[in-house]
Amino acid sequence: MRNVTIDNVTDIVLASMGRHGEQTPRQQEVMASLVKHLHAFCKDVKLQHSEFLYACDYLGRAGALCSDKRQEFILLGDILGVEVLVDMLTRPVRDGESESTVLGPFYRENPPVLPNGASCVLKDFEGQETVLVEGVIRDTDGNPIEGVLVDIWEDAPNGLYENHDPEQPDYNLRGRYMTDAEGRYAFRALRPAPYPIPEDETAGELIHAMGHHPMRPGHIHFLLEKEGFGTLVSQVFDSESDYIDNDSVFAVKESLIARFEKAAPEHGTDLHVTFDFVLAPAAAAETLAAE
Repeated sequence: MRNVTIDNVTDIVLASMGRHGEQTPRQQEVMASLVKHLHAFCKDVKLQHSEFLYACDYLGRAGALCSDKRQEFILLGDILGVEVLVDMLTRPVRDGESESTVLGPFYRENPPVLPNGASCVLKDFEGQETVLVEGVIRDTDGNPIEGVLVDIWEDAPNGLYENHDPEQPDYNLRGRYMTDAEGRYAFRALRPAPYPIPEDETAGELIHAMGHHPMRPGHIHFLLEKEGFGTLVSQVFDSESDYIDNDSVFAVKESLIARFEKAAPEHGTDLHVTFDFVLAPAAAAETLAAE
């Protein structure tokens, strides 16, 4: 095509796809839609060349920030509400299983495996509130599931995860636990604090451009795994936390909100919270992912 115009450029790009090299049907669907929506966006806002160059520089700077301690593109996706949307599209809730929500950018692999009921607290903080978290994990028929790996992580009372705070011990407030024969899990931790997502660098630029705030309500992350069941990534939110109705990454769901109660003396903590999960069979999870 020798004469590319505003009116025909989208069709020309679409017509070029798949001519040189093979595309899967899914690749064709995704790339065609991306081109259509991206071109429509440029036309809608009448994107200027200086703005295009800024966007290229912005994405380059975001990529340079990515490391094992900070995944900038996940963070940007959180701020835009993209990760929570993709999560809901990937894992629609059916058959009574628990709702999922975003993994977030602070997950670390291979935290220590701890006995059921053990504490993941490796450092004390002034004004901290200790909490016993426990519950039962069941299948969609109501049967308890033994041997579920319960991977948890949370921020400290200073609002920082240990991999962003050089003053915290390695893997502080992180741990993996295993459900017993009755599907029960338990661990001791600290009441999670509201905290700001990183608002420096490119994440901060995006937050400020949106006119939004960076704060997240207090929550504990969960990643539940067991062979034969779909993996569940979720969070449990403190019902009394600030920002519970105005999460900066839009990840709060009513079914994931729990009340942190005053603990009984035998619990050995300041607070106590009970939260149960329901896991779907792996076959059902795979069917949903294919739809």
